Amino acid sequence: MAEHQDETGAAYDGVVELYASLFADRLETQPFARAMLTTFAELVRGTGNLRTADVGCGPGHLTALLHDLGLDAFGIDISPGMIDHARRARPALRYDRARMEALPFQDRALGGVMAHYSMIHTPPGELPALLAEQARVLARGGLLLVSFFATDGPEPVRFDHKVTPAYSWPVDRFAELLAGAGFTTFARLIHDPASERGFLDAHLLARLAPDVSGPRTPVSGYSSGSE
Repeated sequence: MAEHQDETGAAYDGVVELYASLFADRLETQPFARAMLTTFAELVRGTGNLRTADVGCGPGHLTALLHDLGLDAFGIDISPGMIDHARRARPALRYDRARMEALPFQDRALGGVMAHYSMIHTPPGELPALLAEQARVLARGGLLLVSFFATDGPEPVRFDHKVTPAYSWPVDRFAELLAGAGFTTFARLIHDPASERGFLDAHLLARLAPDVSGPRTPVSGYSSGSE
C-alpha cells in the first residue's frame, strides 16, 4: 500500500496549480455534492464533536468550506505539493501530510471524516484497510461522508483518470465495505456525471456504530476526543 500511495502523491505533485485552479469553485456548479456536504456538516455539529478531517484534501478548498460551516476542520494529503499550496492559500487552517492508511489521530478522536473522491485511486483490495482506519479515528456515532465515481456493473472498474489510474464502484458493494468497517449507511445520493467520463457520481453518508470496538493507538500531535 505504501508504494501505491507514494505513486499517487507524486502524480498529484505534478498538477498542483492546474488542479487547484480547476476545482477551487467546483461546488458552485455541483448542487448535489454541496447539499450532501452541508448536511454532513450539520450532523457533525449535532454530535458535539466538531473535529473533522478532510482526508485527501488536495488544495484544501473543501477543508475551508467545512470550517466555514462551523467545524473544527483540518486537511491531510499524501502530496507535499498539495499541502504546501493549501497552507499558502489558507494559512489560518491546519494542513498536514499524512497517509490514509495511517491517519495521525488518536482513536475515537474525531466527530467527522470526509473523503471527497480521495479513495478513488485505491486498488479494491486495499480499500477495506482505509475504511477501517477511518473507523478507528471516529468517535462512536461519528459521521463519514465519502464521494466516488459509481458504476452500474457488479464489480469495480479501473479507468484512466487524468492524473493517475482510478476505480469506479458499484454503490451497493461500497456500502457493504462500509458495513464491514462498522458503518451504517443512512443516506445515498447518486446523480448523473458532471464530467465526460460517464460514471455516476455517488455520495454515501454513514455513521459509525455506537458499539464498534477496536485497537486504541494514541498518535502524538492530536488530542483525543471524548467517547
